[in-house]
Amino acid sequence: MLEQAEVKSIDAILNDAQGQRGMLIAVLQKVQEKVGYLPEDAMQMISDRLELSFSQVYGVASFYKHFHFKPRGKKIVKVCMGTACHVRGAKAVLNELESKLGVKEGETTADRSVTLETVGCVGCCALAPVLTVNDQDLYGELTPKMVDDIIGTVRSEHGTHV
Repeated sequence: MLEQAEVKSIDAILNDAQGQRGMLIAVLQKVQEKVGYLPEDAMQMISDRLELSFSQVYGVASFYKHFHFKPRGKKIVKVCMGTACHVRGAKAVLNELESKLGVKEGETTADRSVTLETVGCVGCCALAPVLTVNDQDLYGELTPKMVDDIIGTVRSEHGTHV
């Protein structure tokens, strides 16, 4: 269920796009930016105001990996699973993160502080295995033993490189 402030934010976004079907992706992006994900109630509002069926809105949103249908964490940890990272132990790092955070890949911690994801390649193969936090901070040459320190940094309010 959307909070009143979220409904107002979505209304403001939709006022600018009323009836403009071609604005769907832009509207989805703006709503996700405001709410953090695309809840069903928000997609129904979009459907009504852009005069599209709910299945059209959901179909577009589910086509793109960029859109999310569940709340995400404040910090998004992405473990690279590209060839170089895989060969150098990324799976062991991922397993340790899953164990320590208590979530599986694609899930968010109960306190919504961390979402754990995998990506195909970060492009830093020389530092393999690597992970990123919020697509900004990069951690390289990882081992499972480094996971506790990384989680501590990620969970801190002012995360910096380890």
